Amino acid sequence: MKDFIKIETISEIHQFLGLAKPKHPLVSVYRIGSALNNLRVDNFRYSIGLYQISFKDNCTLTITNYGRNSYDYQDGTLIFTAPNQVMEFKKAEKAEVNYGWTLAFHPDLIRKSELGKKIEHYSFFSYASNEALHLSDEERKTVAEIAKKIEKEISTNIDSHSQTLIISNIELLLNYCVRFYDRQFYTRTNLNQDIASKFEQLLKDYYNQEKQLVFGIPTVQYCGEALNMSPKYLSDLLRKETGQSTQDHIHQYIIEKAKNRLLNSNESASEIAYALGFEYPQYFSKIFKKKTAMSPSEFRKNLN
Repeated sequence: MKDFIKIETISEIHQFLGLAKPKHPLVSVYRIGSALNNLRVDNFRYSIGLYQISFKDNCTLTITNYGRNSYDYQDGTLIFTAPNQVMEFKKAEKAEVNYGWTLAFHPDLIRKSELGKKIEHYSFFSYASNEALHLSDEERKTVAEIAKKIEKEISTNIDSHSQTLIISNIELLLNYCVRFYDRQFYTRTNLNQDIASKFEQLLKDYYNQEKQLVFGIPTVQYCGEALNMSPKYLSDLLRKETGQSTQDHIHQYIIEKAKNRLLNSNESASEIAYALGFEYPQYFSKIFKKKTAMSPSEFRKNLN
């Protein structure tokens, strides 16, 4: 069994990486550089209690277990990890100098700030590592400049303005990443449309094989795993392509099937709910009314 390493603080991650003591207890911008050559990372599983945004350029490090996929860093990519995600790493046999950087910050840094209230809205912290953000040259410059501002602020004497400025720049960086991910979704339109088609076929196959009778209505988690991507990424992709999330698509598909059964059978609403995989008929009726502005019985009465 692989050893498990749990890192909770900025000081602990600096110590683990063999870096100098951090200049701020809750946030750091660090560069491993050639120290990566001497770092033993194989055969360990890691849980790091920090938010991390890592830019990798000419990197020889591979995440072998994160989001169900292996991922070899390409030049100019950003990857995001939320606190307490479990990861494994593997280092190339002939390691080269890593010219990237990592911004790491403890949840306590932003806990009382506006950013702390909405950090979960940045869904890319839940993406699998093979869904990393690939940056253009101009985008690299933008994120690097913001990281340098944060690093400079950490390095100066801490005063009453330091935390506000650091958090503001972290939020600025995250907002740029939202823009850059939108660009990445847009430039991969053909691939995204193919995934959207596969998703629709996945729902059809699920019901054709009557899996709903055993497992219930398909979940967002199930759909993501079946398409080999994280649930958050799938929802964001579908929302960019169609304006609807994965959950919305699932519900819409089920409601269309329900409409057909309401108009072409004598089954009660409860019988239809159970046949479609709902554990509770009341939940089916709630979703149906939300999508159609009518209850199942009203729909049947008005259209028959």
